[in-house]
Amino acid sequence: MKKIYSIITGTGSYVPSKIVKNDDFLNYEFLESTGEKIEKENREIVDKFEEITTISERRYAEDNELTSDLAVAAAEKAIEAAGIDKEELDYVILAHNFGETYPNHPRVDVLPTLAARVKAKLGIQNPNTVAYDVLYGCPGWVQVLIQADYYIRSGDAKKVLVIGADILSRVSDPYDRDSMIYADGAGAAIVEGVESETPVGIIGHNSRSDAMEYVNLLHMGYSYNPELAQTKDLYLKMNGRRLYQYALENVPKAIKSALDKLKLHVNDVKKVLIHQANGKMDDAILKRLFKLYHISDIPESVMPMTISWLGNSSVATVPTLLDMVMRGEMNEHSVSSGDNLVLASVGAGMNINSVIYKMP
Repeated sequence: MKKIYSIITGTGSYVPSKIVKNDDFLNYEFLESTGEKIEKENREIVDKFEEITTISERRYAEDNELTSDLAVAAAEKAIEAAGIDKEELDYVILAHNFGETYPNHPRVDVLPTLAARVKAKLGIQNPNTVAYDVLYGCPGWVQVLIQADYYIRSGDAKKVLVIGADILSRVSDPYDRDSMIYADGAGAAIVEGVESETPVGIIGHNSRSDAMEYVNLLHMGYSYNPELAQTKDLYLKMNGRRLYQYALENVPKAIKSALDKLKLHVNDVKKVLIHQANGKMDDAILKRLFKLYHISDIPESVMPMTISWLGNSSVATVPTLLDMVMRGEMNEHSVSSGDNLVLASVGAGMNINSVIYKMP
């Protein structure tokens, strides 16, 4: 018996051209949360940061680029790759966390929605192409992929454009050393419905939210610089140590839960595409995942990574990874028909989600 499944027919991403290396932070003034100067040389701070995160450089948007511009660039590539007429889209769903950001201040602009702005910039005339935003922390793009799957399997939609875009460089406190993690970017995919007698495309997913104990691990707060704090502008803040531990304890279990629903083993997975938050953390998550199956020898090249040179671009990391893998731009990382992929993310909320995708 044939059923409707959701497959990704085209992907696209936009990586800003502005490269910011770790040495570019050597002249910064890093402060403690109390406003006091950190009693370490910047060279030591920067070197320790790279050791912990594996990030050596990241990409920032140019001053003339808005978040919606990054989203449009990624969307256009996905539409072209899918070979569809944009007027046939039933939904444009855009995941972000900070709205339309500007280079001169960190304040958020979310009206109209970014999805509506992107629809307009793409020149989509069809009023039945419904455009809306989703705020779900860094797992936002994976969550809109899940929503697209529900629309398609219900018969409500046939073609959905899902986008993730954020410019974190404009909402990060320059006096906070954690801000070196953040980057900018956008990723997108076209999801279409197909009839198949065997499971294909998105074959499973799950999500969870742990708000009671962990709601403030990522939050908005004042600058560590007392003078800048007087402006009452808010910047992205995180409790890195507790976030690391939360992710390590819960992401592997969430991925295993999604695989268990499908009666799949981790050995059935060709690639694990995980949110690029911290290189060392992602490595530890993968080890914990395989440990749940009593496996100590992890297959080589199972987890493609971009964080060392792209940094953490929030909702954009997973779709950017997917696009690069699909286009053959990641050395030693290729996928073929029948391969099972895991797309997983963790972030503010705290939220975790994962999608199991079987290549058509």
